[in-house]
Amino acid sequence: MNFSSKLLEDAVAEFAKLPGVGQKTALRLVLHLLNQDKGDVEKFSATISKLRNEIQFCQVCLNISDHTVCEICASPKRDHSMICVVEDTRDVMAIENTSQYNGIYHVLGGLISPMDGIGPTDLEVDSLVERVKSTEIKEVIFALSATMEGDTTLFYLDKRLKNFDIIISTIARGIAFGGELEYVDEITLGRSIATRVPYSNSLSK
Repeated sequence: MNFSSKLLEDAVAEFAKLPGVGQKTALRLVLHLLNQDKGDVEKFSATISKLRNEIQFCQVCLNISDHTVCEICASPKRDHSMICVVEDTRDVMAIENTSQYNGIYHVLGGLISPMDGIGPTDLEVDSLVERVKSTEIKEVIFALSATMEGDTTLFYLDKRLKNFDIIISTIARGIAFGGELEYVDEITLGRSIATRVPYSNSLSK
């Protein structure tokens, strides 16, 4: 792609680094910004910069937060005896949108994937075990994607937690195998949480 400006070329190259954005889409986005008021573009730039510099991760659940403890973990209205284990922040948002869950979360930061060189030590597994050990947790719900990586992670987490006096459950498989949690519709995801089953029972299905 030939550019009439080095500034334009550099901007397109940066946008093209975003996931799912090719050069044509990047060019369209950059040209759109050029047609906007300078003040709006500066506000856009400042917002992104502020996000990157000031965003935090909740020291309890590892979810993205504006504060050291996120609003969910800080809320006295939530059931703090129930932890829902998810892959990342997008899954927290998806489950919250169902309005079917009132517990708290634990964000692993990924899934076990030997093919990609990701093992248990690369995830927030030890911190999950410590939370179960040191707090009044009664149930841990696995809400991970129905993929090979998700199932591998479930199996490993079950081994780490099965000796604790807690209920270990997993969302019902109304979600097709291979499905990413964040793309499941809210009704199906909500029902999967509401009709969760003991993890040991799910292994026989």
